[in-house]
Amino acid sequence: MGNCHLLVGEHREVVLLDTGLIGEPWLIRRRLRHLGLTPDDVKAILLTHGHLDHAGNLAWAREWSGAPIYAHRAEQAHIDGTFPYAGVNRWCGRLERAGRAVLRAGRAVKIDRFIADGDELPFWGGLRVVHLPGHTLGHCGFYSARRGVLFSGDLFASYFFNVHLPPPILNSAPELIPASLEKALRLNPRLIVPQHYDVLDGELHRRRFDRLCDKIRRRQSRASGVRPV
Repeated sequence: MGNCHLLVGEHREVVLLDTGLIGEPWLIRRRLRHLGLTPDDVKAILLTHGHLDHAGNLAWAREWSGAPIYAHRAEQAHIDGTFPYAGVNRWCGRLERAGRAVLRAGRAVKIDRFIADGDELPFWGGLRVVHLPGHTLGHCGFYSARRGVLFSGDLFASYFFNVHLPPPILNSAPELIPASLEKALRLNPRLIVPQHYDVLDGELHRRRFDRLCDKIRRRQSRASGVRPV
């Protein structure tokens, strides 16, 4: 239900985008071998955010490839398992603690290079960091202007007829999500690839994202008593 991605550049340099939780190390190694690549070809590990299902294999990926970890500095506490979850978000912390105990995943590892909104990273023909806080405070997407694709992390999930925002228990700063949605719309990528989806189809997920945003706007208009013209 969650995905990580291998981005392979023209000169066969590889970027690992998120690291997954269960089974991904075997799949990542297998896919790399299938492409005729080695761990030495992995030049960077990019992290959208530090939740366990995205960073569960982060320490393994760092040791396996030797590649540096790029992430927002606010995500270090999530990676360390020390983020002070509050309110309904405490359930996220409880789930992560259970996941660490049962799956023995999520070993702490230090971020090598902090990223911030607007940073241009020299990978995959150029990737721009797009800070999209709300799900976590340091949640980031990565935008390739060359390819017109935004990797949107957990800004939304896109499954068949169930396209939705992350559940409230998983959002550390939900009041920031509307602005992040609008920011992604203003960026206007041709393709969107979230980290939770059914099929790898950037055009499909872009259409679903537009419909989701329209639905949210209509709901907000009804709640405020203002009718859209």
